[in-house]
Amino acid sequence: MIFRFREFPVYKEIRKLRKELKEFSRKKFPRDERFGLTDQLWRALDSILLNIAEGSAKYSDLEFSKFLNISLTSLDEVVACLDAAHDDGYITDEEHRYWLKRAEGLNRQLSAFSSKVRKDARLKKRNNRITE
Repeated sequence: MIFRFREFPVYKEIRKLRKELKEFSRKKFPRDERFGLTDQLWRALDSILLNIAEGSAKYSDLEFSKFLNISLTSLDEVVACLDAAHDDGYITDEEHRYWLKRAEGLNRQLSAFSSKVRKDARLKKRNNRITE
């Protein structure tokens, strides 16, 4: 498959989260945050998705894992935006907890996927040394 990233479960999950959180923030965040917090949240959500896609096309799994790490840091940024929205009174305690729980699940998926990619890279490197 040319676009292998489209089959990754974590990619499918971030697509869902991205769409749902954008719709939610569109309804809940004030209009005057459109070019502030809302824009920052949306860019961070896009970054998670785009880095998974971009990294999957790299020639080495080690490079790919670096892009997955960038996705993880963008997820941290999403959480910080949710904290700011909560602190500013745009979202309730219950809504905040809900989105944090979703982010935690995605964090676990991304972290596990990144670990597997790094492990596969180390195995390939070791196998290449053995066959040389």
